[in-house]
Amino acid sequence: MSKGPVTIGLTPGVPPAMTRLEELIVWVSSKPPKVVAQHIEGLERENKELKGRLAQDSHNSNKPPSTDGLGKRPRSLRKRRKKRKRKPGGQPGHPGRTLQQVPKPDQELVHPLNLCPCGECGGISLRGQPLQDYERRQVFELPTIQLFVTEHQAEIKICPVSGKEVRASFPEEVRAPVQYGPVYRAFMSYMNKEQYIPYDRLAQLSEDLFGQPLSAGTIVAANQQAYDNLAGFETRLVNLLIRAEVLHPDETGIRVGNQQHWLHVACTKGLTHYGVHRNRSKAAMDSFGILPHFKGWLVHDDLKQYMKYDCRHAKCNEHILRQLDFVAEVEKEAWAEKLIQFLLEQLDLSEHGPLEEKPFKKMLGDYHEILQEGRLLHPRLAAGQGRVKQGKTANLLDRLEDGDLSVLAFRLDSRVPFTNNEAERDLRGAKVQQKISGCFRTLKGAQIYARIKSYLSTSRKQGHNLWEAMRRAMIGKPFMPSTPTRGP
Repeated sequence: MSKGPVTIGLTPGVPPAMTRLEELIVWVSSKPPKVVAQHIEGLERENKELKGRLAQDSHNSNKPPSTDGLGKRPRSLRKRRKKRKRKPGGQPGHPGRTLQQVPKPDQELVHPLNLCPCGECGGISLRGQPLQDYERRQVFELPTIQLFVTEHQAEIKICPVSGKEVRASFPEEVRAPVQYGPVYRAFMSYMNKEQYIPYDRLAQLSEDLFGQPLSAGTIVAANQQAYDNLAGFETRLVNLLIRAEVLHPDETGIRVGNQQHWLHVACTKGLTHYGVHRNRSKAAMDSFGILPHFKGWLVHDDLKQYMKYDCRHAKCNEHILRQLDFVAEVEKEAWAEKLIQFLLEQLDLSEHGPLEEKPFKKMLGDYHEILQEGRLLHPRLAAGQGRVKQGKTANLLDRLEDGDLSVLAFRLDSRVPFTNNEAERDLRGAKVQQKISGCFRTLKGAQIYARIKSYLSTSRKQGHNLWEAMRRAMIGKPFMPSTPTRGP
């Protein structure tokens, strides 16, 4: 059997178009028809694969939206969902975010009414009239921004017995003749790690707002101090994630120096843990001490490393829908569109709760009936065929059949979500960091980023003010996350 398309050479001195045609005719004439057919089949397969690659974008593959380019408009699966009765925007009962007056303003300015403005009395004086009430309006404004400087003075005296000069002790946190306080350091660390402002721009910000210079070393030292103070927080975070009912893991590539590393995340709706490792392997995931001990629902994108853990598995259906989109739109296979509609219908029905055993078995049968339509086009390899290469669609069908309960886990248990979007959302910040800084210079710097971001993300999920959370971390009293509530 031919291993692939044959490369036909060029004869020197002959026009290229004529040379290709003539050599192709000679080659075809000299080969048996079976070899020629195999060669044509290989060319068609290669052409189909290349066209498939060109047709891939973020809506039908795992490629990020940034690779789509300006020529491709973003597409969504929402058009295929049943129209809901809810209108766009905020729903009834949803709390608004309009600016509200406060009961105790910081300053009150009274505007007196001395002359009547009614226009009928000729502007009579109202100075002697009793006050009825006030109409109140409030203006929210920043105060003058400046650093508040506190000078610590330690008394110096002479001991009447020894005659030695003795001094009072400074507070433990006051360690240098001149230094920035914990609130300022927390602010700079927050702006660097949460708002992704790089060192040089933070230095300019400090100069513009406060009129004070700021070195990169000051920010590095502040981040290092927060990292050291958050060791206990990370230990508690890991223990809580192990006991969670539903856990979302994922990973994304990052650059550390000139080497590829991976930022791993394990999260719930109320907790987030990041870890950095040189590899994407199971050993790398084990090193963070979460997944080896986890026994709940693990929602993931079908990476084979995750399947090695002894827990209940649920697959991210968003990934599956994108792969089915490719098969439906590029390969033009009708079963893929049917399965997309089936999964989206089940998602709508999941709002009414999980299925009982009998209706679940009926739904599972409908699921496999659709897959059988795909099997007519892509038969499963028989046992004993060895490692024969098969197409991506056949591989997809294998995963959908073998992992049927993992695909439909959201219909078994109402706690299991349809997608792994929780983890994907938590990884977006790392891509912003990479766009701004390019890479982490050292592994230690990446680890500092991971621990501080774990703290900030968890703080936000649990309703804490991030600036105050950073201040507490900077003074060595970080908040400790609470036990996760029911659900993911």
